[in-house]
Amino acid sequence: MSTTRKDFLKLSAVAGGALGLGVGPGSLQGQEAPSEGAAARYARPQVPPAPRRLDILILGGTGFIGPFQVRYALDRGHNVTLFNRGSGEAVFPYLETLEGDRNGDYSALEGRTWDLVIDNSTARPDWVEMAADILKDQCDQFMYVSSRSAYADVSRVPMSIEAPTWTFKSAGIDPAAERLPYGLAKAESERNAMRIMPGRTTIVRPGLIIGPGDETDRFTYWPVRIHRGGEVLAPGDGSDPVQIIDVRDFTEFMIHLGENQTMGIYNCVGPAVPRPMSELLYGIRAVTTAETTFTWVDDLEFLASMGVRPYAEMPVWRPPVEGSEGFARFDLTPEVEAGLTFRPLAETAADTLDYHFSRPVERQENFRSGLSAEREVEVLRAWHARNG
Repeated sequence: MSTTRKDFLKLSAVAGGALGLGVGPGSLQGQEAPSEGAAARYARPQVPPAPRRLDILILGGTGFIGPFQVRYALDRGHNVTLFNRGSGEAVFPYLETLEGDRNGDYSALEGRTWDLVIDNSTARPDWVEMAADILKDQCDQFMYVSSRSAYADVSRVPMSIEAPTWTFKSAGIDPAAERLPYGLAKAESERNAMRIMPGRTTIVRPGLIIGPGDETDRFTYWPVRIHRGGEVLAPGDGSDPVQIIDVRDFTEFMIHLGENQTMGIYNCVGPAVPRPMSELLYGIRAVTTAETTFTWVDDLEFLASMGVRPYAEMPVWRPPVEGSEGFARFDLTPEVEAGLTFRPLAETAADTLDYHFSRPVERQENFRSGLSAEREVEVLRAWHARNG
């Protein structure tokens, strides 16, 4: 059997000592249900069954994280039902999809009960309020996917769930406003769920969710850029901390929280010890065969003058400047004790790169995040000229 790009990347990571993959090449040869996309292609090869079978309702289930939730829940032996406007039938034709509309049509849920409901809605407090109110007598546990953006203060070191979240007052927003800032909308959604189902809610606050299947390219930029080789513009001096989360680690943690009926609020970033930006980039390079050099640009004013912004033109990176000291310095002790685990960076990087090259060529050439090759050359040329 010929070696695929994915096999090669993973074998290269092992051979190069790149943080250890923990999986063998045999795990890459499983059959894939095409409609499930990345969730099926990059699932764990073997998953032990859960101690008890849950009836799970997933509101949504067909976006980025939803299919991974479904796949892992099924692999653990749970029964999964989807609620959406019909997209579930296309992605998971063998699952029950209840059709409705988050704007108010929940009639398909009448007369049904579930052990766990997972709400993947983005940032609509009214959607969460309606769903929680309708399902409050029909489920044992309601899990809402929030965000690290719900925090109004990320200056604390270390960060924990004790940090305050956004309110209308702290955000300076009129409660009657039709559209809310993302962080405030997430915080309000959390409060709606906890108010309607006190003691029966689980709130998960992920940071940047990465890995195969991500179409934002916010992490994908780095494996693809490093794979291209040459001189790479690297922001900062390499010491700035990074905490992100592989979509599979995140969704597996959610299913485990449901299996254990774990309530409360949990941050979902990783690893437990923040990874320096240099370790991130060198770790990614270890899964490629590219001839790459990194030019670290540690002058924030220079980058700003060139229009190179943290978390935008330089994805993932956010320096711990005043007010953001704790952005990537979360204490994850409660989360690890509750079952959060972190797969090796090499596995995430290799799978992300493989996923990228599985996309249509036009999509590969039209990145949605990071610097273009031409712009990177311009910035590096200006940096070298300034520094002689």
